[in-house]
Formats: sequence, C-alpha cells, structure tokens
Amino acid sequence: MTLAVVGAKPAVVVRKLVRRYGERTVIDGLDLVIARGEFVALLGESGCGKTTLLRALAGLDPIDGGEVDAPRRPAVVFQEHRLLPWDSLWRNVSLGQPEQGARERAAAALAEVGLGDRLDDWPRNLSGGQAQRVALARALVQEPELLLLDEPFAALDALTRLKMHDLVKDLIALHRPGVLLVTHDVDEAIALADRILLMRDGAIAHEVRLGPAASRHGVRETLLAQLGVHASPRGRDLAVQSQPLSQSSPSL
Repeated sequence: MTLAVVGAKPAVVVRKLVRRYGERTVIDGLDLVIARGEFVALLGESGCGKTTLLRALAGLDPIDGGEVDAPRRPAVVFQEHRLLPWDSLWRNVSLGQPEQGARERAAAALAEVGLGDRLDDWPRNLSGGQAQRVALARALVQEPELLLLDEPFAALDALTRLKMHDLVKDLIALHRPGVLLVTHDVDEAIALADRILLMRDGAIAHEVRLGPAASRHGVRETLLAQLGVHASPRGRDLAVQSQPLSQSSPSL
C-alpha cells in the first residue's frame, strides 16, 4: 500500500497486524499506511474490528502479531468526551502537558475550537457539542502526528454534527496530523475523508479514494453496496477512484 499524500512521511505504518480475543481472531494480517496530513475514514459492520484496530494504534491494547509503527503518544478522541468534571476546561485541555505555559497553550487550543472565553468554566456547563470541542482541543494541543477519532460525533444532533465536521476539517488542515476516523456513517466518511477503507473479517476489504470532480452519489452507492445496503440517490459531485484492495496498491 502506498502513501496517499505524495511525499508525506507516514503518520503510522501497520504490517500484518493480528489481534485475538481468546480463540477469536478479530484482526488477521492487516496492512495499513496513513500519511501525515491524510484523513482516512474506516467503515464496516459492528464487530468487524474497527475499534480494535484504533485501540491497537493508540497503544491501548496489545497485539498478537505483526508490527505497528506509530507515534509514542497518538491523540485520541472518543465518542464520550471523557472530560474530568472536577477540573476547569483549561486544565482538562492541558492534562498531561508540561505545567509551564499550560494555561496559555490551553487558551490557544480552546480559541481554535471557538471556546476561548470559557477557560475557567466547568464541563457540567457545556452542551454535548461543546464538550466534544474541548475533547478535540485536548487532542490537538499535543500537536500529534496521528489523531485517532472513535465515532466522536455519533451522540450529537444532526446540526451540531455538521458544524463539528466543518470545524474538524479546518483544524486538520491547520495541524496536518494523519487521521483515522472510525465511523458507521457513510455520509460522514464521504464528507471528511481523503480515503475511505472498508473493513471486513479482520482485514481491509475495499478502498475508495476521493477527489474533486465526479459523483458523490456513485461513491455512496459503492460503499453501501459493499456494506450490503441498497442506497437511494442523493449527494453532490465528488471525484472517486474505487477498487477492491487486492487490485489496488501493493501491500507492505
């Protein structure tokens, strides 16, 4: 598999990854490269191994085979914001950061997500969307090479989710980490990603690359068909090159 961002160094390289739970093999010989500045979305049915892969990349779970070459401390944003209720917003954002200059760094990060005037506020006073903005600020203040997003918008209402999509796109363009988004939402993947991977039976089964000039409807239909769903027509234009991974770029 080649880097999708030409000339960019890898944010993460995975070779022949294996992960088992008892007798069950959840990930079986998976290869993956994500470049710095590349946004990759990962789709698949529940239980196919998406979150297991993300946790392995984050170093939260051990692996049973293969190699993961990832930054020592990738940043992770989960579906739940996981803010500490007893700490102010700026202290939540600066968690794990050096004490010197922590408030200033947190203030800059909160300003980036539109909460620069809430440094001394408390998590209990935030809406769901605001809490996820703080979680995103906490991740990006680390200036990570790799940002892992585990369905971070799933619990938000539709309008807030769209606003978060716009915010994430702007922040990723500014900070340029490699990004892996785990999601069940095909439209969300199409809206945000440079490349969409579909996971099946513990491996990457299909890949879609997005660009600026063909049919979004075609992308959506392709992905939903791969997921075993028949789509109704909708969507705007978007360029796509779609093919089974076995006929795509070579494995590592």
